Amino acid sequence: MVERRATLGLLAHAVMILGMLIVAFPLYLAFVASTHTAQEIVQAPMPLLPGSHFWDNYSAALTGHGGGAGSNAPVGRMMWVSLVTALGIAFGKIAVSLLSAFALVYFRFPFRNFFFWAIFVTLMLPVEVRILPTYKVVSDLGMLNSYAGLTIPLIASAT
Repeated sequence: MVERRATLGLLAHAVMILGMLIVAFPLYLAFVASTHTAQEIVQAPMPLLPGSHFWDNYSAALTGHGGGAGSNAPVGRMMWVSLVTALGIAFGKIAVSLLSAFALVYFRFPFRNFFFWAIFVTLMLPVEVRILPTYKVVSDLGMLNSYAGLTIPLIASAT
């Protein structure tokens, strides 16, 4: 039977809370810094409470219409493109994986074990090994700088 001691439990919780604060404090400072102007951040005592420029800074970052020291890239559009691409890849991989798993499990055909092991071995290939061949194939098919060139190779890969 495990004996429970209140002081040991309190000490464990105190250590975990301290660790959580050590990890979370830099994230909190980054958030606070994002709600102030650049001039307010570089002042000697950095403010520890959020500022009044939250909507201005975040709308400028998301739309790309900001000025000053930051980038003018439209982060909102980039996040939208990333979401659409990730969802397309995820649903495409699920569809291809379901169909191939169904075929390998329920149908008896020649070289079934070969195809299983071919898929299994390609799962062990790191992404770094496939970068240049994938780029070459996408380039030869004329799909550079397109959503199809970004999603189809990732859907077709086994990993």
